[in-house]
Amino acid sequence: MAKKRTPKQTETYVDKYTEQPITDTLELNYMPYAMSVIVSRAIPQIDGFKPAHRKLLYTMYKMGLLNGARTKSTNVVGQTMKLNPHGDAAIYETMVRLTRGNGALLHPFVDSKGNFGKVYSRDMAYAASRYTEVKLDSFCTTLFKDIDKNTVEFVDNFDGSMQEPVLFPVSFPNVLVTPNQGIAVSMASQICSFNLGEICRGTAAYIKNKNVDLMEYIKAPDFSTGGELIYDKKELSAIYETGRGSFKVRAKYHSDKKLSLIEVYEIPYSTNIEAITDKIIQLVKTNKIKEINDVRNETDLNGLKITIDIKRNTDPDRLMEKLFEMTPLCDSFNCNFNILVDGRPKVMGIKEILDNWISFRTDCIKKRTAYELERKKEQYHLLSGLNKIIVDIDLAIQIIRETEKESMVIPNLMEGFNIDQPQAEFIAEIKLRNLNREYLLNKVKDMQQLEKDIAELQGILSSDTKIKNIICRDLKEVEKKYGAERRTDIVFAEDVKAAAPVEVIEDYGVKLFLTKENYFKKITLNSLRLSGEHRLKEDDEIAVEIETTNNNEVMFFSDKQAVYKVKIYDLAECKASVMGSFLNNILPMESDEKIVFMAVPGESYAGEIIFAFENGKAAKVPMEAYKTKLNRKKMINAYSDKSKLIGAKHILKDECLIFIRDDNKAMAVDSSLIPLKTTKNTQGVQAFTLKKNSVLKAMMLASEAEGIDPKAYRQTKIPSTGKFIKGE
Repeated sequence: MAKKRTPKQTETYVDKYTEQPITDTLELNYMPYAMSVIVSRAIPQIDGFKPAHRKLLYTMYKMGLLNGARTKSTNVVGQTMKLNPHGDAAIYETMVRLTRGNGALLHPFVDSKGNFGKVYSRDMAYAASRYTEVKLDSFCTTLFKDIDKNTVEFVDNFDGSMQEPVLFPVSFPNVLVTPNQGIAVSMASQICSFNLGEICRGTAAYIKNKNVDLMEYIKAPDFSTGGELIYDKKELSAIYETGRGSFKVRAKYHSDKKLSLIEVYEIPYSTNIEAITDKIIQLVKTNKIKEINDVRNETDLNGLKITIDIKRNTDPDRLMEKLFEMTPLCDSFNCNFNILVDGRPKVMGIKEILDNWISFRTDCIKKRTAYELERKKEQYHLLSGLNKIIVDIDLAIQIIRETEKESMVIPNLMEGFNIDQPQAEFIAEIKLRNLNREYLLNKVKDMQQLEKDIAELQGILSSDTKIKNIICRDLKEVEKKYGAERRTDIVFAEDVKAAAPVEVIEDYGVKLFLTKENYFKKITLNSLRLSGEHRLKEDDEIAVEIETTNNNEVMFFSDKQAVYKVKIYDLAECKASVMGSFLNNILPMESDEKIVFMAVPGESYAGEIIFAFENGKAAKVPMEAYKTKLNRKKMINAYSDKSKLIGAKHILKDECLIFIRDDNKAMAVDSSLIPLKTTKNTQGVQAFTLKKNSVLKAMMLASEAEGIDPKAYRQTKIPSTGKFIKGE
């Protein structure tokens, strides 16, 4: 049982506590911790590294791993603890992200061997440090070049046993090439990566002209996981200007309708495979998406792959549009370019970041130049002392031989030749075999080159222009040696379709009819078998009829050289007993525009279209020329406007064509005689030779020409004048 306190004891106990304002407590206890996290842990500096990265890479550099063989990762982790006392697990995790095997960086700093997991997978764990091996990648030469020439400041490590650099003298704006994410106290940093070549070119252009439009050089962010960046110039301009904003990146995929599957092979940098598959499974279970049978992670040694099995007759592109909207297959990257400059965090746009980096790089070059200048001057000073003894080498030997005590050799040489101590030390250290006139004269000749080098170095120190030229030269070298093509493709926002409701389209046989008066009918084959004669407008007749399936696409060519593309399942069905739909009410046509031809390209856009014109010319254009990546509903310049179109035919293989002139002449030629042109609006070639005021009246397939025998009008070359029609 606890003892009761006496009144005196209670009074003494309470007196041990003193009141303190909460603001003072926060300032004294919490603020030092907060500042430590901001300055020494979470926010990158102008060289693009956090302290943990810098300590690890510098340790590897001092271990000789830039040019040496790989060593066990656990060895590197152990050595790094001399600079970083946060524990082996944290150090190894930092290393993993920097490796080539993990794939988090466009330009990895660590050449790795073994399993380091993958940045695009949450569950693919990396192996323990005792199993993996690492060394510095050759790309690290851009970090450590001239680090031993007083280019950056060095400070003591946590226990004062060794020194480490405050920054790396990076020769390119690594802060914009290496992605960084950090959460500090009351602030965070999120920096996306940009293409190295674009950054180097953009920085060089900015150095030469401060008013340059950086978006002409630095197109957009670029990520190691690829994908497609949805380019919105207004959003990116805001990011470039302020350092804040967001943009969207979506996955890349390809589909196979025959196998009914979609394969995703690149995903946004900000997500992972498991997050994507989990979300898709959730959508399927809640019946928000009904078109998917299965989703699998088939990632292997060949790279990332998510396979989605889809139901038969599902349009893969339309399904992906919905998945982009509902899953992390399309994800936003939020930018917050918060960087430490002179120990203070600051959110900056790209130009301000480049200004700070250029200032930092200029300081590095000045320090390196000053260091080299000092070394050259010291060498020149020593050689100038050597130059004095050339006059009398024997005297120098005599002074050394006649000096009784070793400690007096240097003072005697100084007195004998009127030189200072460093010069005397240098002369005294020359080997006996080198005390000949030839060797000494050759050494003295080096003074001329040293004079030139000293003058050049002094010129660099006194000229900002020369320093800027050196920076630009270094940038060009980095780009030439390590630059690579973009991994993330750019897709313009206006070309990205919004997700449409996905539904399973029933596929069945249909027959399409186009009349001369611009009426269209879509009739199922079952209905057509039970139907009687077509109902048509007075004086109207069927111009084109095509048998196909409901899941295909139909193309309507107008007399204004436009082509309209429509999904057949979007067109209403009808019966033969009705007149059909007037196309001017269905298509976005002009009031005086008329459809003159109809074709179904099929999935593969196979075959060619033959166009015939009044002037006797004919053009053969591949159907694939009308294929577009985006689902465009209208295309202009679909064929030539130089002469009136009198006929068009879609053929899958070469066939016999009948051309008829207005003066009752005809000719039959093989379509192979008409050369294939890749330009849609080509004028083609002269097929039928026409007289003055004569025109080509019709073109048809030989199989459609009733009463005309193709053999009687066969021509083996074009152009041709044809033959008069006899009796048909």
